[in-house]
Formats: sequence, C-alpha cells, structure tokens
Amino acid sequence: MANRLDRYKELSRFLRSRRERITPEQAGVPDSGRRRTPGLRRSEVALLADVGLDWYTYLEQGRHINVSAEVLDRIAKVLRLDESERRHLYHLARKQFPLTGMKQPSKVTPELQRFLDSQNLSPANVMDARMNIIAWNEAYCALNGNLTVMSERERNLVWMTFTSPRFRYIKGDQWELHARRIVAHFHAGYARHVDDPWWSEQFEMLSQTSREFREFWDSHEVLDAIDAPKTLHCPNLGILNFDLVSFHYLNDSNLTVSIHVPHPDGTVDKMQQLLSDYRSQSQHSEQLESSSRV
Repeated sequence: MANRLDRYKELSRFLRSRRERITPEQAGVPDSGRRRTPGLRRSEVALLADVGLDWYTYLEQGRHINVSAEVLDRIAKVLRLDESERRHLYHLARKQFPLTGMKQPSKVTPELQRFLDSQNLSPANVMDARMNIIAWNEAYCALNGNLTVMSERERNLVWMTFTSPRFRYIKGDQWELHARRIVAHFHAGYARHVDDPWWSEQFEMLSQTSREFREFWDSHEVLDAIDAPKTLHCPNLGILNFDLVSFHYLNDSNLTVSIHVPHPDGTVDKMQQLLSDYRSQSQHSEQLESSSRV
C-alpha cells in the first residue's frame, strides 16, 4: 500500500518540522550566517542534546534505530516540545511515556467547574492523581456533605472511605468492595509515584487510623477500577441508584471526572428533594453566620 503510514517516516517528519521552527537565538547558539533551511542545523540539535551527529542524523532520516527515554527527553528539551508534542514523540519512538509528575498541583479550570455545575441532579466531582477531591457540584455535597468546610485530608477519597461514618453509611453493603478497590488504586498510585513522600506519609496516617485499611493493603488485591452501577443509601430518602460515568480530563491526565447519573426509578425525584434540602440548610447556615457577625 503506497499510502501506508510508517512511524519511522512520521518520526523523521516530526523531528525535522520541530527543528526548523527553533531559531538559533531561541536555542542560545551563535548564528553563523545564512542558512539553507530555517531553524537549527542537525549538528546544533545533536550538540545541544549531547548525542552524536551521525546518530541524530539517522534518527531524523527515519532509520530503524533504538532510542532511550533519556535521549528523547533531551531532544524534546532542545526542540522546546510542549507536553502533547513530547507525548507524540514518545509514541512515534515506541517508548512508554513517563508518568506526569505531581510537582505542580492540578487545578480545575472555570470551564470544568461550569461543567460540573451543569450536571444539576447528578453528583459530580473531580479527583487528582492522589485521589484528592478538588472540585464538586452542589448535588455531590447534598449527598456526601459540605466539602467546602472539610480539610484537604478529609476530602481525600481514601481518607473519606476509611474515616467518614457518613460515607460508610451511604455505601451500605457495598462499602467493603468499594474500600478494597480504593486501596488497590492507592497501591497502584504508590507504585507510580514511589519517590513522592506524600504517598508514604498518607500510608502511615491511614495505617494508624484504620485497621481495615492496613488489612486490605496487606492482602495486595487487584480489582477492577470501575464500581458501577452504584446503589447508595440516604438516611431520609432510602435507596438511591446511579450509573457512574468516569473519564480522564483531556487537558490534564492527572484529573478524573466522575458523574453519578440518577436512575429514572424515583432516584431523580429523591435527588431533587435532597438538593432542595441542602440548599435550604446552606441558606439557613449563612443567615446564622451573618447574624453572628452583626
């Protein structure tokens, strides 16, 4: 097939296009006069990336050579690739893309928050790679409590699972299966971020606080990631049934968006009542707080 894509040729085109858009001034190399093509020379990229000129030439020519992740990172830095371009480079070179670190905390954009708010009767939240719930809508608070008054640790899903009586009650007889899955997620997260001291500190605190956490941890179970459909318990309204829709946010792969879609079996009406009650309680609390400041 004449038009069949070849990843080596695609890698060649990609590297050349990105090399040609970098000026010598941007790269911090002296401009030695007129150039036949725009951008950097291959020799300059090779020098800046600390690789041999012949080797880099072979790579850009699309020859079938092996390349390490360390070299790809150096080339990506020289060519000033953004995160999407760097990922593309790794894929073309058939290398596993390194996990995005947590050096910069993930943030929820106004657009993503508006998306959560637009879910109305569907409790929705955003969770980061550490399983911290960093954004939510009113329906989520109506079901799980007012997260705005909770500490960061209390808003961590693992911590909430093992320390919140309300959360345990809502989960009902599904709590243990959920808890085991959450610990399996924590196991996986720790393995991916083993050099991040946060995970060890969280593990120590959870182990001291919950015997069940340590028991589930020691079992080393690996379970499915998705827990759906969900049957939850509400103290005043009884059983609530939801489908869970969960996905990674395209603009930040560290973020997971979860939406609990209520079933049309009476759960929609119950969520309407629950949300109405939550809003009334919130308004009453604001009035009391306002009165106390006068």
